[in-house]
Amino acid sequence: MAEENRADQIAKQLRRDILLGVMPPGAPIKERDNALEMGVSRTPMREAIRILAKEGLVVLRPSRSPIVAQPSLKEVTNAIEVLSALEMLSVQLACDRATDDEIAAIRKLERHMSENYDRLDDVERFEIDMSFHVAIARAAHNEMLAETHSSYLARLWRARYLSAIRRRSRDRVLNQHSAIIAGLEARDVAAAQKELNAHLEHLLLNVSEFFESEEADMETVRSG
Repeated sequence: MAEENRADQIAKQLRRDILLGVMPPGAPIKERDNALEMGVSRTPMREAIRILAKEGLVVLRPSRSPIVAQPSLKEVTNAIEVLSALEMLSVQLACDRATDDEIAAIRKLERHMSENYDRLDDVERFEIDMSFHVAIARAAHNEMLAETHSSYLARLWRARYLSAIRRRSRDRVLNQHSAIIAGLEARDVAAAQKELNAHLEHLLLNVSEFFESEEADMETVRSG
């Protein structure tokens, strides 16, 4: 159990490093070097890398070091389509199955983000945002749905984070989160899904614009 917990902790740190670009797309992850740097054995490091590979953040290679995944716009778009379907289903089920305490806890997350938005750094703000979506999926009381949702959410972390900090939209995000919760509190599936759908449409737009901007930057470098 201790080794499993250690692997989860290592995976969390590696995931954060990938998110921040400390480990950029295409960068090799050297098992021994990373284990030494973190002061852990190679066994939990190996398991942590497997966890990230299942999430699509790392690509395993036979007889070679794994590398940080570098998904294409098409791959990210496909993942967003699946994630969107999962989140719409989560809201539908949560309206019916979530306890009042669970909805209150989600509202608490929303208020914490709203009240502290300008004091949080980019990563803290992003992690609260992701916790908000995870909490709704868990409130659907379907373990397979929650597990699949978490996997796709993790796979999209870096693209979502980079697109979010490039194109901040404070008021829109906070208003949409509040409206989604209002729908859950009223057990109004249509209202909650309407606000969530608008939220997800902006996600797809922001990520697409991020990829286009990245491609334009690379083209400028190549032609410069």
